[in-house]
Amino acid sequence: MADIALFKAIRPIRDKVHLVATRPYYSYKKNVLKAKLQDNPYTFLRIINPEFNSDIKTKPNSDERFKLVGQKYREFIEKGILIEEDSPRLYIYRQTTENHSCIGVIGGASIKEYLSDEIKKHEATLTTRESMFTRYLEIVGYNAEPVLISYKGNNTLNESLTKLTEERPEYEFSTTDQIKHELWILSEEHSKELQEHFKTIPCSYIADGHHRSASSARLYQKNENTFPESNYFLSYFVEEKQLRILEFNRLVKTLNGLTKDEFIQKISLIGELEKLTKISKPSHEHHIHFFIEEQWYKLTLSNQQINKNNPVKCLDSSILTDLILHPILGIEDLKTSREIDFLPGIFSIEEFHSYARKNEFKIGFVLFPIEVNQIKKVADHGLNMPPKSTWVEPKLRSGLTIYKINI
Repeated sequence: MADIALFKAIRPIRDKVHLVATRPYYSYKKNVLKAKLQDNPYTFLRIINPEFNSDIKTKPNSDERFKLVGQKYREFIEKGILIEEDSPRLYIYRQTTENHSCIGVIGGASIKEYLSDEIKKHEATLTTRESMFTRYLEIVGYNAEPVLISYKGNNTLNESLTKLTEERPEYEFSTTDQIKHELWILSEEHSKELQEHFKTIPCSYIADGHHRSASSARLYQKNENTFPESNYFLSYFVEEKQLRILEFNRLVKTLNGLTKDEFIQKISLIGELEKLTKISKPSHEHHIHFFIEEQWYKLTLSNQQINKNNPVKCLDSSILTDLILHPILGIEDLKTSREIDFLPGIFSIEEFHSYARKNEFKIGFVLFPIEVNQIKKVADHGLNMPPKSTWVEPKLRSGLTIYKINI
């Protein structure tokens, strides 16, 4: 059963929503972030960067910094930039680009279902990041960026979503990244009807936001029954077929003491190798395209290298690590190595190669995207994919609907 909770959202006043809601701060280049902070007094970035234009300076990720974030958040409420819903609701959110549209429900995901693995995971988290995010939630008292959760839909639920979005949305705006955003605020009656429909969903899967969900679970376990709303965490529930899953490609700074010819010789033992006359992304699973010294190759992995009985070991991201990155190039840990970088598949192959040249990478690997059923299979077996295996869209805005925890 998918237990989805109604909540009283803290949200932007209608005439300022396009100014408040923002991409996560880490997605902006420093100069762009500074310009947005300077030019827009309403942006949610002002809340999570509370020292902007201030003489106060605190350490990043310190309790002192988090207290300032909470203070700035309350200032936005006092000024009427953010308002609180009069009663608990669910929210339908649609995001539309030129080539893709995604619609889903914003509500609270159950911590108990997360802990019992009815909400399934496919990615390991770092304890240090979990601890930091838990302190952040505990101090600031709110959650502003939803976890992306996928589920296998049904006709009843889909028909309900269609019917509930026939009316004009409360919010309707476009952003400079050419995405249209729409948000419907459901009545209590319609919210409870939709809540009942979700109870027919046997399980769900975290598509993006493993650290955010894990941190919410840690806060719940630490302060059970202390914070009234900590039994749930802010989530965006989307039917799995609406997800857009792209690959994460790898760039490596070292050949680990090998010459080009020595590297090519070792690679040729893994599968069939051929030179490419035109650079391109792979068109099939188990095809890996890579460049070295401006020459592009296609590596077709041999069947004997693919462990089809293991949901993780058969993934190209895992095969690349196990057969090339670790034994040949000496990359011990993808999470900590300074010799490797990752670039998501939202960038074209030409942009990927240009980035590699500019930053003087020796070699770059381009993978075929993982499919949603592969992600589910990993999660169903209680396993974890290698770091940076998927880039999942939609990417959600911070500050559109805020879930308060303890204030």
